[in-house]
Amino acid sequence: MTFVRVAEANEIPIGEMKHVEVEGTEILLANVGGKFFAVGDRCTHLSSLLSNGSLNNTIVTCPRHFASFDVTTGKAISGPSQRLPTYEVKVEGENVFVNL
Repeated sequence: MTFVRVAEANEIPIGEMKHVEVEGTEILLANVGGKFFAVGDRCTHLSSLLSNGSLNNTIVTCPRHFASFDVTTGKAISGPSQRLPTYEVKVEGENVFVNL
Protein backbone atom coordinates (compact mmCIF):
# COMPACT_ATOMS: atom_id res chain seq x y z
CA MET A 1 0.00 0.00 0.00
CA THR A 2 1.25 3.42 -0.93
CA PHE A 3 -0.09 6.93 -0.79
CA VAL A 4 -0.87 8.40 -4.22
CA ARG A 5 -1.47 12.10 -4.90
CA VAL A 6 -5.03 12.45 -6.21
CA ALA A 7 -5.95 16.15 -6.00
CA GLU A 8 -5.19 19.58 -4.65
CA ALA A 9 -7.18 20.52 -1.56
CA ASN A 10 -8.55 23.69 -3.17
CA GLU A 11 -10.18 21.58 -5.93
CA ILE A 12 -12.72 20.24 -3.41
CA PRO A 13 -14.41 22.99 -1.35
CA ILE A 14 -16.07 22.16 1.98
CA GLY A 15 -19.29 20.25 1.36
CA GLU A 16 -18.23 19.11 -2.11
CA MET A 17 -16.92 15.88 -3.59
CA LYS A 18 -14.86 14.80 -6.57
CA HIS A 19 -14.37 11.63 -8.62
CA VAL A 20 -10.78 10.46 -9.07
CA GLU A 21 -9.37 7.31 -10.59
CA VAL A 22 -6.12 5.72 -9.44
CA GLU A 23 -4.72 2.55 -10.94
CA GLY A 24 -8.20 1.53 -12.12
CA THR A 25 -9.83 2.24 -8.75
CA GLU A 26 -12.67 4.77 -8.77
CA ILE A 27 -12.63 6.92 -5.63
CA LEU A 28 -14.97 9.57 -4.29
CA LEU A 29 -13.13 12.31 -2.37
CA ALA A 30 -15.32 14.32 -0.02
CA ASN A 31 -14.50 17.44 1.97
CA VAL A 32 -16.53 17.36 5.18
CA GLY A 33 -15.90 20.40 7.37
CA GLY A 34 -12.36 20.77 6.02
CA LYS A 35 -11.43 17.11 6.50
CA PHE A 36 -11.06 14.82 3.51
CA PHE A 37 -12.50 11.31 3.22
CA ALA A 38 -12.17 8.73 0.45
CA VAL A 39 -14.58 5.89 -0.34
CA GLY A 40 -15.34 3.78 -3.38
CA ASP A 41 -17.21 5.84 -5.96
CA ARG A 42 -19.56 3.11 -7.17
CA CYS A 43 -22.89 2.46 -5.45
CA THR A 44 -22.93 -1.12 -4.20
CA HIS A 45 -26.54 -1.47 -5.40
CA LEU A 46 -26.33 -0.85 -9.17
CA SER A 47 -22.85 0.63 -9.62
CA SER A 48 -23.79 4.27 -10.30
CA LEU A 49 -21.16 6.93 -9.69
CA LEU A 50 -21.85 8.33 -6.23
CA SER A 51 -19.90 11.50 -7.05
CA ASN A 52 -22.78 12.37 -9.42
CA GLY A 53 -25.14 12.29 -6.44
CA SER A 54 -25.47 14.70 -3.54
CA LEU A 55 -23.50 15.21 -0.34
CA ASN A 56 -25.31 16.36 2.79
CA ASN A 57 -22.87 16.69 5.71
CA THR A 58 -21.35 13.17 5.84
CA ILE A 59 -24.02 11.39 3.76
CA VAL A 60 -23.67 10.83 0.02
CA THR A 61 -26.83 9.84 -1.84
CA CYS A 62 -26.77 7.84 -5.05
CA PRO A 63 -28.31 9.69 -8.01
CA ARG A 64 -29.92 6.54 -9.40
CA HIS A 65 -31.95 4.86 -6.64
CA PHE A 66 -31.14 7.13 -3.69
CA ALA A 67 -29.18 4.64 -1.60
CA SER A 68 -27.09 6.56 0.93
CA PHE A 69 -23.72 6.04 2.58
CA ASP A 70 -21.63 7.71 5.27
CA VAL A 71 -18.42 8.95 3.61
CA THR A 72 -16.56 8.89 6.93
CA THR A 73 -17.05 5.14 7.45
CA GLY A 74 -18.37 3.72 4.16
CA LYS A 75 -21.41 2.39 6.05
CA ALA A 76 -24.60 1.91 4.02
CA ILE A 77 -27.33 4.07 5.58
CA SER A 78 -30.30 3.24 3.35
CA GLY A 79 -31.21 1.22 0.30
CA PRO A 80 -30.31 -2.32 -0.70
CA SER A 81 -26.58 -1.62 -0.41
CA GLN A 82 -23.41 -2.82 1.27
CA ARG A 83 -20.56 -0.93 2.90
CA LEU A 84 -18.27 1.04 0.56
CA PRO A 85 -14.53 0.47 0.59
CA THR A 86 -12.72 3.24 2.48
CA TYR A 87 -9.24 4.62 1.90
CA GLU A 88 -6.88 6.43 4.24
CA VAL A 89 -6.35 10.08 3.30
CA LYS A 90 -3.56 12.49 4.18
CA VAL A 91 -3.02 16.10 3.22
CA GLU A 92 0.44 17.58 2.84
CA GLY A 93 0.41 21.28 2.03
CA GLU A 94 -2.20 21.59 -0.71
CA ASN A 95 -1.83 18.00 -1.92
CA VAL A 96 -4.37 15.28 -1.09
CA PHE A 97 -3.10 11.69 -1.02
CA VAL A 98 -5.01 8.42 -0.80
CA ASN A 99 -3.56 5.14 0.44
CA LEU A 100 -4.43 2.30 -1.93
